[in-house]
Amino acid sequence: MHRTVPIVRLDDILNSERGLTQEEVDARLKQYGRNDIVEAPASNRWTLLLDTARDPMLWFLLGMAILFIFLGDTIEAAILFVAVIPLIGMDLYLHRRTRASTQGLSSRLAVQAKVVRGDEAVEIAATELVPGDLVLLSAGQNVPADGILISGESIQVDESALTGEAFPVRKQPLAKLDQSTLIVPVDTVHWILAGTRLLTGTATVRIVFTGAETIYGDIVHSALLGSRERTPLQTAIANLVVMLLIAATILCLALAWVRLRQGFGIVDAMLSAVTLAVAALPEEFPVVFTFFLGVGVYRLAQRRALVRRAVVVENIGRVSCICSDKTGTITEGQLNLTHCYPNNNFSDEQLLSIAAFASRSETDDPLDLAILHMAPTVLSHYSLVMTFPFTENRKCETAIWRKSDGVLIAATKGAPETIFAMCTFAENERIKWESQVAELAKAGHKVIACAERGIADSAWVGGEPNREFGFVGLLAFEDPVREGVTEAIQNCREGGIHVVMVTGDHPATAEAVAREIGLGQGNPKVIEANQLDTLLQQGSAALMKVDVIARAVPSQKLSLVRGLQSAGEVVAVTGDGVNDVPALQAADIGIAMGQRGTRSAREVAAIVLLDDNFRTIIRAIAEGRQLFRNLKLSFAYLLMIHIPLVITAALIPLAGYPLLYQPVHIVWLELIIHPTALLVFQELPTNERLSPIQKTHHLRFFNLREWWVIGIVGTLLTLMIIYGYEYSLGIGHEVEHARAMALVTLTFASAMLTIVLSGLSNFMSRIMAGATIALTLLLVQFPTLASLLHLTPLHLNDLMLSAAGALGIAMIVVFGRFRVQLH
Repeated sequence: MHRTVPIVRLDDILNSERGLTQEEVDARLKQYGRNDIVEAPASNRWTLLLDTARDPMLWFLLGMAILFIFLGDTIEAAILFVAVIPLIGMDLYLHRRTRASTQGLSSRLAVQAKVVRGDEAVEIAATELVPGDLVLLSAGQNVPADGILISGESIQVDESALTGEAFPVRKQPLAKLDQSTLIVPVDTVHWILAGTRLLTGTATVRIVFTGAETIYGDIVHSALLGSRERTPLQTAIANLVVMLLIAATILCLALAWVRLRQGFGIVDAMLSAVTLAVAALPEEFPVVFTFFLGVGVYRLAQRRALVRRAVVVENIGRVSCICSDKTGTITEGQLNLTHCYPNNNFSDEQLLSIAAFASRSETDDPLDLAILHMAPTVLSHYSLVMTFPFTENRKCETAIWRKSDGVLIAATKGAPETIFAMCTFAENERIKWESQVAELAKAGHKVIACAERGIADSAWVGGEPNREFGFVGLLAFEDPVREGVTEAIQNCREGGIHVVMVTGDHPATAEAVAREIGLGQGNPKVIEANQLDTLLQQGSAALMKVDVIARAVPSQKLSLVRGLQSAGEVVAVTGDGVNDVPALQAADIGIAMGQRGTRSAREVAAIVLLDDNFRTIIRAIAEGRQLFRNLKLSFAYLLMIHIPLVITAALIPLAGYPLLYQPVHIVWLELIIHPTALLVFQELPTNERLSPIQKTHHLRFFNLREWWVIGIVGTLLTLMIIYGYEYSLGIGHEVEHARAMALVTLTFASAMLTIVLSGLSNFMSRIMAGATIALTLLLVQFPTLASLLHLTPLHLNDLMLSAAGALGIAMIVVFGRFRVQLH
């Protein structure tokens, strides 16, 4: 693949080995800015403390502690003040985790760089690099910015941070760049990229891109910006939080009024109401969602899919149909000229020369580059008069050249059917060549035809000639299928995703590639783009049977996308050109090509692929499904724990019993619930094998069966806590013993839910489950600690009863098959 170099950035130093002068550095620094690839938000202590101060739990604790000081209960106040310390520590830790993606990316970057400035090599901060700098790299060093390898031997680079490829990548110096054009395409074999590491050799690199313009910088900035957008699901969660707050406020006021009527006094009424309010406060839901969204952007970036709009994290796992380009996405996009079939009166060299006349290196078109690479050097004897570039409608490119003797020659190349219509053939000769085209296309070759004609200078009036050409011959190219695409197509089929390959190639060529990758289970249905309108009129069912659309142009993708969406499909579409913009905007997931895509396509797309690889799309879908599943598990855990927590916090005091949860108990539970919901489920590993999902028109977070499981678990756990409280209270009204029983039941259930929902499939799940049980036994069974928390140690039969209840709760979740469902 190629990446373009803006020549204006390098000026006269393009093909030299001199360093920049200080004046040049100052001018470029002013123009392009510092090489700040990672511009993480401020993370100083004051910033962290201000973010922590937004936690309502902190103010609840401080307010309750002050209240107890006012009442003269200094011990209780001291306990609450001490409880602030782990709460702040937890907030700071979680705040740091939200920045982990950016900090992790920063660790791959060079801090210092050895650069030639003037006539000497100096060490400078990597952030001071500018485009045009000449950087000297040694083995083991990280690359500070994107540049072109000018010189070096035995160069191998570790590009795993960008590509995920574990093997070293060999690089080759670029001998010289053409300064005659404003933009020059350079193959990736000559590029050295920020975030990679030189493994062997020494390298001299001319820096081209710095800061956010580097590929690595794109990852970082997408991760930072993507998590800030508000999504439909986020809006729905915000509305849910408002409703819960209103309900909690009403319930708290009712509880305070009842406690006053029961004769418990104003202090008890206030304490009861405030404690219930904090227990019912649903702040975890928006916090968890925002955190997962940021993690999702980062994890997709690791899959080489840059998220430009955070809504993708919600939708990509629901994709049911992919409309994919062939060249460069399913295939490598590196055309190799493999066969020449000249007409009787021409040689291979003449055929290649005519094709070269109708080709342009500045287009960065793989076909043109392959022709120019193989063609003999004859262009220097001619001068270009006019070019008629390839367009979607014409399907050919024509160029007018003037020989040294003043004679004009018109050369054209393009789709065989288009070129044949412009040529004059002897009887049955066209049929022979059409058969040759069909045979090559069936073998998977991309075939173009070439023709030429002479034009009298006096007869040419400046228009494009389109008839009386002499047929010169055929050129056949091969574009190998990318590694892993066949497996990815099979994965799509197993996951219920319909793939439609859209290509401008001959139908036979497209069918050969489709068979090779397994579209249509090896028997793909192929149509030409001119049949698309007819098929759309027949209804969505007919469209869903199509596997390949040949001879298509980008503008026809829009009709295809809308037709599939009308059939109820969630459509992802790939594109790289300006003409792809309408389809990318209309698709549920627009995917632009990062390497060969235009700026317009990248700006409107929801995702940008760094490697233009179809397999990356499937990996991103797998990651999206896992992210959605993880978020479901986290929300399910929160609901299953919060339902009994809030109900018991309200019902037991309303029934006239002493307050069940005191402020310190809410702190204890917060130290369990908050990190469990945030850290356990977002770290679950991704299974790249896609399983079928239920297709729905609207995103449903939980289906009816899952809501039943959540409701049953919440109800049973509520009854278990109430029963344990009443059972332990006994005839002696041992409130501290009853309170300990209720808390142990709730925390044991939290540990078991963590185990069954996560499957203990990651380190954090094992830590949280074990820590929850250990902390509970420590705080309850040690008399000194228990007395500080207004608890008494439980008997063995009490612990066994709580453990049995928690195990029963876990079995309900397991039998409800909560972990394996995705909708």
